[in-house]
Amino acid sequence: MKVIGAGLGRTGTMSLQAALVQLGFGPCYHMTEVIEHPEHVPTWLRAADRQEVDWATFLAGYQATVDFPGCSYYQEMMAAFPDAKVLLSVRDPARWYASCLETIYAISHKPPMRWIGRYMPRMGAVMGMANRIVWQQMFEGRFLDRDFAIARFHQHTEEVKRVVPKDKLLIFDVKEGWEPLCKFLGVPVPEGVPFPHLNDTAEFKQRIVRMQVIQTAALGLLGAAALWLGCRLWKRWR
Repeated sequence: MKVIGAGLGRTGTMSLQAALVQLGFGPCYHMTEVIEHPEHVPTWLRAADRQEVDWATFLAGYQATVDFPGCSYYQEMMAAFPDAKVLLSVRDPARWYASCLETIYAISHKPPMRWIGRYMPRMGAVMGMANRIVWQQMFEGRFLDRDFAIARFHQHTEEVKRVVPKDKLLIFDVKEGWEPLCKFLGVPVPEGVPFPHLNDTAEFKQRIVRMQVIQTAALGLLGAAALWLGCRLWKRWR
């Protein structure tokens, strides 16, 4: 592990993940990795319970982390990977809150997505883990309290600045582009390659709509199959 991401979700972390991979610091662990590997959920829940986690084994093969759930355990990762640098991604707190509210909070708290665990247990386990680590632990179940959530954002930023040695920390806004990131990591700036700009609020909302359509269609097919089976059984037994 060479780079530990301490920035909260919706601070440009998917763009940052792509940038780190472009610079040779991949694979990079992001919440999307948990979605692709729901078998990781028990390990994250152990971390949430403050149980011991063998981070070196768990994250073997990854060179960097960004986003949730990793940012909640940056201190534990610092202890496990003492030579790693820490990257704190930030953005305007008011814009960050609005983005979270419309994207990652909405996807886990509004129907039909919040019902997904009933029909897709593996995805439900991922969402349950995220709910516990992000909304219940990080934001103490009070994310809808805008002032509290923004205060918690500031608190996390100040904690990272206080805990991480200055020579190992970069506070970074993705709008700054390649130069400060490359200087911090000691690598050349990619020539002629724009800094990635991925997963903005509009793109995330489109993804939510696609997932809702797929889920609604799946539920419709399930209901139709149940109705067909019920009719067949009724005709047989009448």
